[in-house]
Amino acid sequence: MAGAGVGRRLEGVVARYFDVELPATSGRPPFVGPLPDWLEDLGLRLAWPIALLNLLGTLFGFWYYAGRPLNVASPLVEGQLGAAPPAAWPLIPDSPVATLLIGLSLIAWRLDVRANWLHVLAFFGCIKLGFWTPFVQLFLNGPEGIATWLYVFLITSHLAMGLEAFLIHRYATFSLPAITIAVGWYGLNDLVDYFWPVLEGPHHTWLRAEPYVNGVFDHTVAAHDLAAVAAVGLTILATVLALLTRRIQMRERNGRNA
Repeated sequence: MAGAGVGRRLEGVVARYFDVELPATSGRPPFVGPLPDWLEDLGLRLAWPIALLNLLGTLFGFWYYAGRPLNVASPLVEGQLGAAPPAAWPLIPDSPVATLLIGLSLIAWRLDVRANWLHVLAFFGCIKLGFWTPFVQLFLNGPEGIATWLYVFLITSHLAMGLEAFLIHRYATFSLPAITIAVGWYGLNDLVDYFWPVLEGPHHTWLRAEPYVNGVFDHTVAAHDLAAVAAVGLTILATVLALLTRRIQMRERNGRNA
């Protein structure tokens, strides 16, 4: 295919400057490795700059949740973080946590640090937030009430997170303990976001589609329920994909040992 040829040439150019020993391509099914091999290789070669971009995105994300994207005046913590007790902060900024996880995952791989729990958490985070946020922005919130550049940035940057998820199967082992940790963490987030509020919750990202009435958001509207369905559905999808990846990795391992 012409597109694959161009992509492989681009990856070859990048390889001159980022000479990395890459994990072998495995020809895994599309539901495990939907990206073309050349794009996987390109992403892995650029692991350091991609990790840095994700860590910068984490800083911006916390700034965003503090309500300060274009404002450096005091106080520095307002917005959704400012409205919640500090004990709830780990449960609120889901996207910044996801970019932190994938950034650290890529760094751990490049430093040859064994951290499968981190890799699988990053996989779940990128799948869930990489697709939940564009869905919410495009179909629930819409572009009203937000700067155009920020609206476009939120959609495109999160879609990029979704693509990053499919680099992880190349270097991580999807073990049952790691999958269990990820299901526990993201299942807890769904629980406190939509079903069992704690610490002055719920803690899902504020939705512009929810009316703000008497100082509180109205969570009884359909947008809240659709956001909940998308979040839970993506947690389930990430779980299924992780288990399928584990099954294929085990089959490959058994084949090598036969």
